[in-house]
Amino acid sequence: MTIQRHDTQTRMSRAVIHNGTAYLCGQVSGPEAREGDITAQTISMLSRVDALLAEIGSDREHLLAATIYLADGADFAAMNAVWDAWVPAGHAPARTCITAPMPAPELKVEITVTAAIK
Repeated sequence: MTIQRHDTQTRMSRAVIHNGTAYLCGQVSGPEAREGDITAQTISMLSRVDALLAEIGSDREHLLAATIYLADGADFAAMNAVWDAWVPAGHAPARTCITAPMPAPELKVEITVTAAIK
């Protein structure tokens, strides 16, 4: 049994791969979008997911599951507009979306993704 850990720090790894499945740590928007609205933060966050998936040998078409955390449920529709454009047709993962406090007050959205390795 092999477990690969990527960018491991004291508290967490950015990704862990086991049996062809990748578990990504929570992704939030980059610094360029931290003060932006939910649309800007969701675009930035999903761009970071794309980069991490590419780094570990996966992509959007290999998504298995996603959990999205929103600071404010009123942002659900705007976040979904970005999400729906980002997910490739026919490749939607199992998904959960909940409201939850964020680790920093300026953050509006966070996502955790599980994906198959190509």
